[in-house]
Amino acid sequence: MSTERRQVLVVEDDTVINQAVSDRLEAEGYDVVRAWDGPGAVDAYAVHSPDVVVLDVMLPGYDGHEVCRRIQADRPVPVLMLTARADETDVLVGLGVGADDYLTKPFRMRELVARVSALLRRVARAAELTGRREVALGDLRVDADARRVWLADEEVRLTPTEFDLLLCLAGQPGAVVTRDRLMAEVWGWPGAAGTRTLDSHVKGLRTKVGADRIRTVHGVGYALETGDDR
Repeated sequence: MSTERRQVLVVEDDTVINQAVSDRLEAEGYDVVRAWDGPGAVDAYAVHSPDVVVLDVMLPGYDGHEVCRRIQADRPVPVLMLTARADETDVLVGLGVGADDYLTKPFRMRELVARVSALLRRVARAAELTGRREVALGDLRVDADARRVWLADEEVRLTPTEFDLLLCLAGQPGAVVTRDRLMAEVWGWPGAAGTRTLDSHVKGLRTKVGADRIRTVHGVGYALETGDDR
């Protein structure tokens, strides 16, 4: 896959890991900018406006969650968080502040490269999803072109991945969208790979648009309920 010299900001305080990740991404054809602490990450982001961010959770200055919160307030950008813990609470905190995906240490370099590539593919596909008319489901409104969501006239801030997930579900209100289709359309991953990532994003989305709005069909997928169904 051609990366078209996309730029990645790598934020990791461990110099060995930072160097290894940067070297591998550069070998794959990416331009890499590096930072080693929270303030440095925010400054590097402001200067370089990278296409994607690989961000460690534990950082000096302030942690990766605060970094993610600050950079997402500037503009939506895909963020892959690196965490030493796979605890679901930690993952949901990361997704809640704007992360799109996470990878637990220790990780394989080819897995990291695959995740970065998948995030960039998702951004490219998001442009193809625009052009649809605004979808209104009861008090929930989704504007695909503006990439904005309102709930009872209050705007809801979603991460890029959360928005694409909601948009995919909103394309067939009330109908069940299979896990395979969601993984393919939102993440570009084949089959059932990454289902834990999907489930975590659904949980994060539910906290923002309402837990009863997204119905789980066990073993099949999810459905976005219409206002009349709730």
